Amino acid sequence: MDRVSVKASSSTANLGPGFDVFGLALDAFYDEITLTKIKNGIKIVSSDSIPLNVENNTAGLVAKYMMKKFRTKGGLEIKIKKGVPAGFGMGSSAASAAATAIAFDKLFNLKLDGNALVEYAGMGEKASAGSIHYDNVAASVLGGFVIVRTSPLNVIRINPPKDLVCCVAIPKLDVPAKKTKVSRSVIPKKVDLKDSIINLSNASAIVSGFLLKDSKLIGTSIRDVIVEPARQHMIPGFSKVKKLALDAGAYGVTISGAGPSVIAFTSKSNNVKKISAAMERGFRTAKLECKTVVCKPSMGPKTR
Repeated sequence: MDRVSVKASSSTANLGPGFDVFGLALDAFYDEITLTKIKNGIKIVSSDSIPLNVENNTAGLVAKYMMKKFRTKGGLEIKIKKGVPAGFGMGSSAASAAATAIAFDKLFNLKLDGNALVEYAGMGEKASAGSIHYDNVAASVLGGFVIVRTSPLNVIRINPPKDLVCCVAIPKLDVPAKKTKVSRSVIPKKVDLKDSIINLSNASAIVSGFLLKDSKLIGTSIRDVIVEPARQHMIPGFSKVKKLALDAGAYGVTISGAGPSVIAFTSKSNNVKKISAAMERGFRTAKLECKTVVCKPSMGPKTR
């Protein structure tokens, strides 16, 4: 085998109280990575506006690390087709990293397990976030809902309820080049015990909701009293978007990953068009247009 293509999905991280622990793969957007064996070096090819040098490219860093780790012979051409919007809290860098790790595994017949693939994909987050965190990459690698434990890395995957639906509102605004790093800098270093207990109880209820296949329990448990309040000022109109979406029938609303996208959780029995329209109205109160996407959880990457 000399060539492998893999499509990995967008994702949302945190789900409110599960900061750096929860991730959910979303069947909204996909990145496609094609790895081809060449004589030597790493060559990155893309028609998208992304860095083409290895050190600043998510896929490039993953490939470089895995080539060194497994001492593979020859080089690689990495063709990148971006589908996940970059910088909007949809796991864009993670999708490319995940697809690269999986494609590398297939190309060299390594037969790595899920934890190993997540670990190698996590190396790519250095290119965009400046540090390694696994919530988005775990979701893109494994699909479904993931819980990430570290030291040692151990990812638990749970199939989402079949009726779970997400409405994602993506505002049209300029985001900083190092948006994730900036958004992490505003998070409090110390929190009150009572706030920690509130978040822990809600995070536990979210896990229960996924295990019980109860979309309403998942949505109504998406309450974050630590990270969301610290970040919401970075998203104009957030409070209005959240209120209007809840009024329209959403079970829960929060920031998608590091933002600025806002995600609402509901079930297919509710009026998703009404919720999406409400979120659009919310952003218009801040004189912002937005694109809304209605999607279900993704079950995992696609290889060809």
